[in-house]
Amino acid sequence: MRKRYFVRVGLSVAISALVVGSAPFASAGPGPQTGRQAVATGTGGAAASVDQDATRTAIQILRRGGNAVDAAVAANATLGVTEPYVAGIGGGGFMVVYLAKQHRVVTIDGRETAPQAFPEDAFIDPQTGQPIPFYPQRVTSGMAVGVPGTLATWAKAASLYGTMRLSKLLRPAITIARRGFVVDQTFHDQTEMNRPRFQAFTSSRALFLTPDGQTPAVGSVVRNPELARTYEQIAHDGPGAFYGGPIGAAVADTVDHPPVAPDSQLGFPVRPGVMTAADVAGYTAPLREPTRVDYRRYDVYGMGPPSSGGSTVGEALNILEGFDLSAPDRALALHRYLEASRLSFADRNRWVGDPAYFDVPLEGLLSKGFAAERRCLIGPKALTSPVPPGDPSPPYDTSCSAGAAPAAVDTEGTSTNHLVVVDRFGNVVSYTSTIEQIAGSAIAVPRYGFLLNNELTDFDPVPASPGTPDPNLPAGGKRPRSSMAPTIVLHDGRPLLTVGTPGGATIITTVLQILLNRLDFGMSVPDAIAAPRASQRNSAATQAEPGFIAQYGDVLTNDFGQSFASTPEIGAATAIEFLPDGQLQAAAEPVRRGGGDAEVVCPAGKAMPAQAAFCP
Repeated sequence: MRKRYFVRVGLSVAISALVVGSAPFASAGPGPQTGRQAVATGTGGAAASVDQDATRTAIQILRRGGNAVDAAVAANATLGVTEPYVAGIGGGGFMVVYLAKQHRVVTIDGRETAPQAFPEDAFIDPQTGQPIPFYPQRVTSGMAVGVPGTLATWAKAASLYGTMRLSKLLRPAITIARRGFVVDQTFHDQTEMNRPRFQAFTSSRALFLTPDGQTPAVGSVVRNPELARTYEQIAHDGPGAFYGGPIGAAVADTVDHPPVAPDSQLGFPVRPGVMTAADVAGYTAPLREPTRVDYRRYDVYGMGPPSSGGSTVGEALNILEGFDLSAPDRALALHRYLEASRLSFADRNRWVGDPAYFDVPLEGLLSKGFAAERRCLIGPKALTSPVPPGDPSPPYDTSCSAGAAPAAVDTEGTSTNHLVVVDRFGNVVSYTSTIEQIAGSAIAVPRYGFLLNNELTDFDPVPASPGTPDPNLPAGGKRPRSSMAPTIVLHDGRPLLTVGTPGGATIITTVLQILLNRLDFGMSVPDAIAAPRASQRNSAATQAEPGFIAQYGDVLTNDFGQSFASTPEIGAATAIEFLPDGQLQAAAEPVRRGGGDAEVVCPAGKAMPAQAAFCP
């Protein structure tokens, strides 16, 4: 019988375990996360993430002389331990980095790829000829799993821009995986949500459920010695242990032979994938040019294709630049925000995909001329969705006419995570990573302690608009379109803020709304994050949080013809701003997804740790 990793502890036991070990980056033992905070201000560097252990890992690295890239890699490795349902080496992501010495922004594409043998009809039921139901059938399968890119992202970032060896950056996560962390309500709820899927796989039930098949209780301790050994193997042998080594071979074997339990009660067959060890060995995480738009003299940098985050945020900002959003009429400004999102999403769905497979007209999408063409469609009343896409090639149409278009189905998972780091040198990292749905495919790699993604379900199973080219159809070796939008904003050539969020396709609107809150509405970054959100993605009704509907719903409906569908929460953002007095302000969610954690190396007005000798 395999070892289970859950132990119930009392509060006194957890507190007594808070003893710092002798290892260079040893973590305190498992204990309640009582120090979690949504805002921190100070100097020497800053970090924010959804998880206190991850944020503290980043701060540890910064205090020991590492730079922002080092800290981001170490923090993300920790998230693979403490937030295994939204992060880990079984997934992928995008990293945007500002290099202070070079005064430039670079990006790393760690998006998962389809196996070479992946067919265009991968998600079509051969019996019916129709798309396989998205959840849980399409998601919970080997066919859903893309070749993971997270470890390749860490390796590329650390080797090109870091100052510490990857082996050293994995030590905090190894320590936490062995010592364990305390289950909070969010982890409990995410496990319970996926318990039927975990029960269906022998590896997943052994890793995430108690011996009697239940969800671990809040206050119990989760340990993952399998993942600790996996990280140790990577630390010793390098990324080749994964890409071309035994870990990658195990990934491919798990994809092709899912470890379905004999007593599985899923009610549908789990489809095997077509991944090979050669697919994993051949993976690369390329550098890509960032997107950039000039918005009211702010330079807004983001992630280019295959992410649609940078292009869609950028297009919407270009559209909105033609309006004075700082005027007192906030409802009018929000109406224009919703309409700009509606239009830019229509263009995203038509034009953005993997640039290796589709000629994405990025220059046109981000041009001021195309923005003017789309802006003229925004009037006093909401457009009827779905609106058709525009043509981003000049000459641009000034007739301001819009028809109707077929609706695109949005199935992108919402369970990403985002972290931000700034170091004392002025380097900035904005990093979004994911395994797609909460718990991804729900298939854990036997003996290696991590879940596999379901990223390939981001492909459109059939063309979104019959008769119109679709840039996001499945193909072998292709990267599915993403909405991840790690963002860095410069002002007068110097970093001002960095922001990002999880949330699937709502990532784009969340980042856009936070930027408007800060740059146009004059909110502080913490207030910009905490403000209620609405997400319009070219649909008839706008998804909105109850607080947004309560505050603006009536006036936007009655005066502007907007309509809303309530959703409990949108996104879970993190951000850091460079304040005018030279301090840094890190901010995380105060409530959403249980609240995040923001910390600085040298907190304002507090005694400094002895090892932080550079604190003033």
